[in-house]
Formats: sequence, C-alpha cells, structure tokens
Amino acid sequence: MGLLYLLALLVSITGMIMLDRRFRLFFWADRRRAAVILPVGVVFFLVWDLFGIGLGIFFRGETSFMTGLQVAPELPIEEVFFLTLLCYLTMNLFGAARHLTARFARRTDTATGVSGR
Repeated sequence: MGLLYLLALLVSITGMIMLDRRFRLFFWADRRRAAVILPVGVVFFLVWDLFGIGLGIFFRGETSFMTGLQVAPELPIEEVFFLTLLCYLTMNLFGAARHLTARFARRTDTATGVSGR
C-alpha cells in the first residue's frame, strides 16, 4: 500500500503525456523549449519547498499511501513527482489555451471577412 500515491502520480503523469501527444500541447509542440521549462519549474518549486521546510512552514505528513523515501529531510520522493505533474499540467493547460485562443481568432477573422493579407 506504500506505493499507492506514487503509482497514482505516475498514472497521472502518463495521462498528461498522452494528452500532450494527442493535442501537441507542450513537448510535442516544441521539445527544446519544454525540455528547459519543465525542469526549471520543478527545480523552482523544489527550492521553494526546501525554503519552506527550512523555515518550519512545510513538513512531511505521515500516511500509509506513501513510500517513506525522502529526497531530503521532510521532502518525500512523491513531492518531486507531484511537482512534475503540477508543472506538466500547467504547461498543457497553457498550450490548450493558446490553441483555443488561436482557433477562436481564426473563426472570428473568417466570420468578419478579415484576411491574413
């Protein structure tokens, strides 16, 4: 039972990858940019967590669903995967919003008779 939360995170990340692949939202839209943005986002939030832990604001909650493995004191391994999921979800949402905005703009342009010239 100790791997349940980690397994749920991995399944969720797999879902993000499948959505990304299907709709070309993040990695499938621009691999180089995504390969920089995702790790930078995860590292940013890990540093944020470490500061919070150091200040006594954040602490590790005990539950039977977690592995018990820690990357640092009070920082469980699941947090790294959660932050990866969070950043990937955010970038997929951003990509979807960009696609929908572009599609709406094209519809508006064609409905009003505005050409791209």
